[in-house]
This record gives sequence, structure tokens and C-alpha cells, in this order.
Amino acid sequence: MTCSGRASHVEKALLDAPVVRETKVSYAEGTARVSSDVDAAALSAAVQTAGYQARTAKGFTAGPPPGRPPAKRLDRDAPPERGGTPLQIAVIGSGGAAMAGALKAVERGARVTLIERGTIGGTCVNVGCVPSKIMIRAAHIAHLRRQSPFDEGIAANEPAIDRGKLLGQQQARVDELRHAKYESILDGDSAIAVLRGEARFKDARCLIVRLNEGGEREVAFDRCLIATGARPAIPPISGLKETPFWTSTEALASDVIPARLAVIGSSVVAVELAQAFARLGSKVTILARSTLFFREDPAIGEAVTTVFRAEGIDVLEHTEASRVDYANGEFVLATKDREVRTDKLLIATGRAPDTGSLALDVAGVAVSQQGAIIVDDRMRTSTPHIYAAGDCANQPQFVYVAAAAGTRAAINMTGGDAALDLTAMPAVVFTEPQVATVGYSEAEAHHYGIETDSRMLTLDNVPRALANFDAHGFIKLVVDAGSGRLIGVQAVAPNAGELIQTAALAIRSRMTVQELADQLFPYLTMVEGLKLTAQTFTKGMQELSCCAG
Repeated sequence: MTCSGRASHVEKALLDAPVVRETKVSYAEGTARVSSDVDAAALSAAVQTAGYQARTAKGFTAGPPPGRPPAKRLDRDAPPERGGTPLQIAVIGSGGAAMAGALKAVERGARVTLIERGTIGGTCVNVGCVPSKIMIRAAHIAHLRRQSPFDEGIAANEPAIDRGKLLGQQQARVDELRHAKYESILDGDSAIAVLRGEARFKDARCLIVRLNEGGEREVAFDRCLIATGARPAIPPISGLKETPFWTSTEALASDVIPARLAVIGSSVVAVELAQAFARLGSKVTILARSTLFFREDPAIGEAVTTVFRAEGIDVLEHTEASRVDYANGEFVLATKDREVRTDKLLIATGRAPDTGSLALDVAGVAVSQQGAIIVDDRMRTSTPHIYAAGDCANQPQFVYVAAAAGTRAAINMTGGDAALDLTAMPAVVFTEPQVATVGYSEAEAHHYGIETDSRMLTLDNVPRALANFDAHGFIKLVVDAGSGRLIGVQAVAPNAGELIQTAALAIRSRMTVQELADQLFPYLTMVEGLKLTAQTFTKGMQELSCCAG
């Protein structure tokens, strides 16, 4: 229903009430001006009978008002009631936050119009998490066939890489997951209407959707969830925009492995794809403005850099490209100290909130300097009935954070009260070894005035790593010095992503490091490294028995 159509519907419903003589509805303002000869209680009952919630505005008087009648606001901040008109929720986007929000909203009795301008499923399943992890896994298998700690007993072989076939396998799994987890769910839920087009705000109560098939449609809403995600951020390097550079989207969709690949960036996407392409046959050079993982504990960047260089990846620290040129199929990157020539150039310098086309200003929705929608811990924007979740908001850019935020936004949009607590949010980088963190680093704790104690255990002290003949990395625990409570964990280790959730649960449970040390951990698991590291707060490694009892 259009915004003007919704207003007409409200007017008709109110005029059908026998006590109402005249009404004028503004859906954009969420108000109805009503003339009636009865008292406020009778009028309120009539409005509720018409299927709407109502509250009396200040200055309302019973009986025929002299002159223009005062305004009466339809209370769309109340949850939908049994037997009433369902709450109408517009969801912009179809990724993790949007899907979680839409499904929770209909579960709580609302009706949803979901608006998507591109491919259903958003970034993660289509061009992010899923295809990248498939490619990384293929690269891992290629690496093990070429080289492993057991080459003396198991003959190594140089693998023949057919990127075209790998890409076909990758895309087939992407298509399968998108259909199973997004498209089929939307097709099977009659309470969710999918509109294909690009949305922008007409005002704080209405969207205009430019339909992919042509034309426009207005969508009125009681609540709106913005979940438009993020797009690759492109740095302002001279000449770059005139070249056929890659973002992660093009890199993951490429059916060739370039002989030479330069990567500009130093964080998650940059390092994951750099190692994957190197293991599949590219000669990779990383240009890092500072160091790898410069926002994390310095030991993380140092450990990953050591591994990368051992694998033949050229990591250029404190290096920026001042200009990029492209001619005859070759990129030329000018830096302060050298010139880098490469066949393909991957720009992986982060992702920017995709909010520029929404006309947020006309809806009164505030954004940060970077364009991120500012939300509170209930996902409310500066316009209380408009919510935002996921990468388009000022939240950590992880799909599981987005999904959790979308769910909580839906609960709050439908009358509940749910907050998003990120105090024990785990994060994983799928390099090898993996990087996993949760809670505070030492530097972050000190920034917030927390006095810390910490221990770092290298993996040559962890039995699982020794049994694997793969002891590159460490586990570090950060403890509040006053209480002994665990407040942070950083790990660079094989399968670090599996052990970090145990650390997250320990932090959320407010465990002390001694309580962690006293837990039972199965022997010859990587997660046992948490217990071993906890024990070093009171003992030296030489004092620990084989099974760390």
C-alpha cells in the first residue's frame, strides 16, 4: 500500500466509527485530527475498534472543539495486539541482518515488506564469507599437497590448479546455500512480501522504491529496519580509479590465478585472500600502510608476517602506493622506496557503509562521518521508529553480529526490549594459522584505565601443536589485575577459531584465570592451550605435567 493509500485507509477506518464526524490523517506525521461529540475515552475506544492504537494529545477537550480540532497521534510505538491490524515493517536489504529481522518480526505478528535491489542474500553468502572460505580451503589443500611437516614420509607433489573448475564448485555451493537459507525461506513465508528495487526515504513514514522492472512504488511503514550492508572502500590513490583493479568481489569471481598479485591492505580480507592466492600459485606482494593487523596486539601482526614471508609472500610494511598506472596488461605501483609491478591489483582496505542512496536526511536518520547509521544498543536510530543493523550501522562488521542485531531490532520494533551486548564478541581471521580474538587486548584495557596482568604461551608448549609438527603461533590471556578475572584472549594458532568460543564463554561467565586453569580440558586438543596458558599465571611451564592437571 502506498503512503497516501495508507492514509486514506486510516481515514476510512476512523470515519466508520459511529462517534467520529470528521478526520484528517497525515501518515508521514503519524497523526489523525478527529472531530467528535463524545469524550476522550469513548473516542479512544472507537479508534481502537477501528484497529489502531491511540493516546490523547495534550490540550484535548471533550465535545465539539471550537475551531480546528487538536491532533491525536496514532501510537505506532505500541506492539500489535491480538485481533488488531498487524504492524507493517519495511526491511531494506536481504542479508544476515535483514533476514534475521524479517523472520523474527513475522514470528512476533508483524507483516514485512523486504526490499532488495540486487541478489538475495547480501554480502556473506554471495561475495563474502562463503566463497572466500571455500577458496581458502582449496588453497589449504593445495598447500598441503605441495608441502607439509610429514614430507619425509609422505611424498609431496606440485598440484595442478584448475581455477575454473574450483570456481564452478565454489559457485555451486554459494547458489545452494543462498537458495536454502534465503530464497526458499522468503518464498515460503506469506507474511513477507519481497520487492525487487532500490529504496530511498520519501519521509519518516514512507519509502519510494525504484523497481528493477521499471517504475516506482511507495511503501508505507510503521517501523523500518535498514540493513543495506557495506561496500568495498576505495582509497584515494592517484590514477587508481582509471585502472581495472579488483575488490574482493572480483577476486573471488576470477577464473584465473594471476602470476603476480599485489594487495593493498593489511587486515582481514587482505591477508586472507593474499595467502589463498599465494597458495594457489600467485607471487603475492602486500603493501601495508603500517603493519599487518596494526589495530591488534602487535604480536599478532608479527606472527602472521613471519609465516607469510616463510611461504614466499612479500610483506612490505609502512608502504603506501602514491600512484597507480596500468598499461599493456600490467599495473605499476609507485611507492616512496620502490616500484611494484603486478598483473592484478587487489584493493582490500576495508568496507564502507552502503547508505549513500537512501536519502536518510529526509527521515531524520543521523550518520557518522563515514556514513554509518548511528544506533544505540537497541538498534534504534535518531528517528525512534527506524532501526538499523549490520554493516551499514556503527557496529562491528561480522555477519553473526548483523544477524544478532537484526533479531534484536525486530524484537524492539514489535514492542519488546532486547539489547545487543558486544562485550564478549569473538572474531576470527581465516589465515593459516588462524587469528582469533575476544575481549580486550592489553592496549585496549589500558586505554580504559584497567590495570592488567597477562601471559603469552607459544605453541611449542601445547601438546596438540607438537603432535601436529606445527607450532607456529601463540595464545595470550589478558586478566584484570585487581580481580584476576579474564577479560581478553588473543590467539594465533591452527584452529584458533574453534578455541576462541571457549574463551568468549569464560569471559561472559566472568571466570577468573584460576577458575579457567582448574577446568577439565581434553588432552591433545588445541583448546587445551587456554588451560595451559591460565596455569602459567601461577606456575612455570617446566612445572606442568604432560596432561596439565
